[in-house]
Amino acid sequence: MDQIQHKHIQVRGLNLHVAEIGTGAKVVLFLHGFPEIWYSWRHQMIALANAGFRAIAPDYRGYGLSDSPPEPEKTTFRDIVSDLVGILDSLEITKVVLVAKDFGGRLVSMFTLLHPERVLGIATIGAPLLYQGRLSQSSKNLPEGFYIHRFREPGRAEADFGRFDAKTVVRNVYILFSRSEIPIAAENQEIMDLVEPSSPLPPWFTEEDLATYGALYEKSGFQTALKVPYRSLNEEDLSITDPKIKVPALLIMGTKDYVLKFTGIEDYISSGKVKDFVPDLDIIYLPEGSHFAQEQSPDEVNQLILNFLNSRIWS
Repeated sequence: MDQIQHKHIQVRGLNLHVAEIGTGAKVVLFLHGFPEIWYSWRHQMIALANAGFRAIAPDYRGYGLSDSPPEPEKTTFRDIVSDLVGILDSLEITKVVLVAKDFGGRLVSMFTLLHPERVLGIATIGAPLLYQGRLSQSSKNLPEGFYIHRFREPGRAEADFGRFDAKTVVRNVYILFSRSEIPIAAENQEIMDLVEPSSPLPPWFTEEDLATYGALYEKSGFQTALKVPYRSLNEEDLSITDPKIKVPALLIMGTKDYVLKFTGIEDYISSGKVKDFVPDLDIIYLPEGSHFAQEQSPDEVNQLILNFLNSRIWS
């Protein structure tokens, strides 16, 4: 881990933290989900650097070691896309492969549609690429206690999280999101109450990992993280006629990932409808894989990403 270098890059008035390892023209930009930061890509970054790639993983604005914006409640997905462009411009990188986890997939879609000339290929883990209309449909028919509904409600998650320190919040979310069932609270229950204090961490997630995440979220808090993704899901459309992702793409899904139980998601993938949006897509399922496949099964995910890079991008 010590070989990963860290720097801050000033972009649009904020100092954004960037982790980096490796050299050369074959650049992979890693985009994290929630409750993650650059650290969730630690295994992949080292593996790709050892294979001759340059791996870069930023913390988004308001996450981890990056500055929080002056008004976190106004942060949008497009702000983060613009930040990513600024990071690449600062590093004088013209083209990249994007690898994303969870809601990072929406950033991949937006980045690729808005800046197609800069994207050589994409890979997502834990969420298929969705255009905006289908994204809103995926939470239909889920009850009031569905965690995204709760996180979207102003003040509710703040009060729920505020009963605990940041490390405990991250611990609880990691435990919840590593399960195969969608986190849904009862009417008079909060999301944090779905995890018993005695519940063990996933076996692949160490106390050291938890301490790292906890310290970083202790610094940043959760205000920006609740705005993007959860309170920005209905953000304005890109107004792109017949949107399509035209570069080579890879989707890695764990068979035990709770996201597959969102309304229509499993059918969207298995029926091939996802290829209406991403025609050149390879889909790989990891048996027993959870929502955190890149941390749960790093060797397997590393090999899948390397195979994709070497056979579909830089063959």
